[in-house]
Amino acid sequence: MPTYHEIMTTDLATLTAAADGWDDMAERFHRQEQAYHRDVHGISMGQAWLGLSADAANRRFDITLKEYQNAQIEAKAVASLLRDAHTQFVDLRGKLETARKEAVEAGMKVSDQGRVSFDTERLSEGARTAYHHDPDYQDSVRKSVNLWQDRIDQLVKDVTDADKGVEIAFKAVVIDSNVTDGTTNGFNGKAQGDIEKYEAENAEDIATRLADGKKVSAAELAELDRAFRDNSDNKVFSQALLTGLGPEGTIKLTNELNQLAYDDDKKHKGQYLELQGGLADTVAQATQVPGSVADAPPGSQKFKDWLASDDGRFYRQWTESLDKYGPRNYGTNTQPLYGYQLFVNMMQHSGSKYDDQFLYELGDDLIAAEKKQPGIFTEWGAGHDGIRADALDGLLGVMSKNPDAATAFFDPAGNGSGSNHVGNDHMKYLLNEREWPQHSTVAGATVVTMDDPLNRTGLGAALEAATTGREPNSAGAAFDHHTEAQARVMQETVTQLDKDGKGDTIPENLKVPLGRALADYTVDTHAILSGTEPSSPQGLSSINANGDESSITNSKHSLLRVMRGVSDAAYGTTPDGEPVLVYDMLYENQKLYSAEYLDTARSAPAAQQANVVGDWDNKARHVGEVYGSMTAIGSDMILDDRDTKIGNLNDQMRYTYHGVGGLFTQIPVVGDPVQRMVDAATYEYSKDVTSAAEDVARSEDSSATSAGIGGTNAILDAWGREHGIYGTEAHQHARDEGKQSFITGREDAYSALRTRK
Repeated sequence: MPTYHEIMTTDLATLTAAADGWDDMAERFHRQEQAYHRDVHGISMGQAWLGLSADAANRRFDITLKEYQNAQIEAKAVASLLRDAHTQFVDLRGKLETARKEAVEAGMKVSDQGRVSFDTERLSEGARTAYHHDPDYQDSVRKSVNLWQDRIDQLVKDVTDADKGVEIAFKAVVIDSNVTDGTTNGFNGKAQGDIEKYEAENAEDIATRLADGKKVSAAELAELDRAFRDNSDNKVFSQALLTGLGPEGTIKLTNELNQLAYDDDKKHKGQYLELQGGLADTVAQATQVPGSVADAPPGSQKFKDWLASDDGRFYRQWTESLDKYGPRNYGTNTQPLYGYQLFVNMMQHSGSKYDDQFLYELGDDLIAAEKKQPGIFTEWGAGHDGIRADALDGLLGVMSKNPDAATAFFDPAGNGSGSNHVGNDHMKYLLNEREWPQHSTVAGATVVTMDDPLNRTGLGAALEAATTGREPNSAGAAFDHHTEAQARVMQETVTQLDKDGKGDTIPENLKVPLGRALADYTVDTHAILSGTEPSSPQGLSSINANGDESSITNSKHSLLRVMRGVSDAAYGTTPDGEPVLVYDMLYENQKLYSAEYLDTARSAPAAQQANVVGDWDNKARHVGEVYGSMTAIGSDMILDDRDTKIGNLNDQMRYTYHGVGGLFTQIPVVGDPVQRMVDAATYEYSKDVTSAAEDVARSEDSSATSAGIGGTNAILDAWGREHGIYGTEAHQHARDEGKQSFITGREDAYSALRTRK
């Protein structure tokens, strides 16, 4: 195992010098081959020597001639392996040198043995004194030192892994791989000059025995893990290993690893799951396809042309074979376990991003499989520990880690252009047509079924990624628009969910991810709810397509119902244990954007501020309508149905107050003036929704009251104070406009939500 000092000081040029020497040796063997062929081998080939002795000599001379040829092959392979090793070690040492340099730049010292420490000598006297007397400073430094140490240790480990791979290759390259060539241990005529191919052969041997349930030592398991780790980004290794295993071997290996982890050898569960992760990374690397699904989707001529090429041969053969073994049962008749379920389970352990074309094609294959064999993804009885029965939903979860792949998979416009265009109806199928698998148990002559508690979790994650362009629940929200494809997916999602006006009856596991997606579309939803979107309220069937500045144009009522449908899901809790709902996130975003929207109102000279200023009125009116809509959604959550009496209001349904934004990843950062306005508008909006709900419960007609307008007034007043117009006649007029629009927006929302009552 090389140390940090050895890695940094070893003269790697000796590897290339040795490679040159082996090339020279191959050339000398070539000259010897020519001389032998001319002066010795030719004797037995002429007419001067005939008979049994000549035949016997000829066979021996053939073997010797072949050995000269094999010696050249082996020598050239060794030279190639030496250069391969040199390339790897130079690259890895370069990464280590970079890490050391960056650590020093960050105020660290790195010893000759690779130990990291804080360089206090570079501090000024004042900073050094502060460091010695400030526990928080010291704790921060310790954390930083540990991070740099971990990075350097990992890079040293990477070199160790590579060094082991080189060792395996050099031991294998000199072994005579042909036992029928007439020599007991001659030169290797099948020698290869690629380290990764030898690593793959060694890994294949271990993996095959493991998949067959044969005994594999702890050292061999560790070597398989090292091979996966060292070659996680190497296509040569990945394709060589998977070619040897084949899809069925890969499926059987996954099954065995899962069985060991959850049943046969639980104390080493972590190791077996890590091996599954390594296998998954290998599959991800081996199935990479040039280009993108948006340009060359599976089924297109471009994709077919690539499949027919030499570069596409592995992918074509391997995926065709996967289609054969994916629907095969590797369990029992009473507790089936299909190849696709095992394969997708393995994929879920990967830390790598799968190729978008591979994900797209596999998704199509899984849909085709369940249409051909209904119930293939149903879980029977106790199921199988560690394996999700619904492979299609599991794959969608994997797809969510590649947002561009998810967008392409759901894009209702399809992918590819011209003759390469391929359409799809994936969203329609998954949201409205699919019979989602359930848990089934045979109790005597009766089959008892129940919902899968994980039902649609993968679908929700994939839709969030597809509409936002980010992995689920990741940071990066901003008040902006989206790409055309992302907007099309969001528009179609709302349309499909609100089919027959049932947008508020959304499956539970879709609510939070779709809530985050809608929060990311705050600019669009604000425009639709406020009426500033030209197509509102009726909406359009197509988006506003404008490159990366595209937006949705759904009808106002459909949007309201879907927003209501996701709002009552529990997002989490505050540190005090108060419930935080998706509604809180949507309200927070609308509040922030309303403040930003008001902040853009055109200013007017002081002399004109006593008069009505149209731009102020318009923006106040728009904000009031949005607040009215949001208040209606919140109060509707309190009223389970329109006949609920005040005394039966759901006391457990509470809404948190302003300031919950830090709990969400989909709350954008705004500028200081806007943040000051929001901070000043400290009105607790739980009062608004409760007030509006009580108003509805008391009377069928609430259109003449302004119950719940407190939040609207608070943000308008904060805007007025921030811009020095509070109390002016124009500001009061804008406030009045906001009030009327609040009532209008609230009642319009009630109308939309009554559709399903």
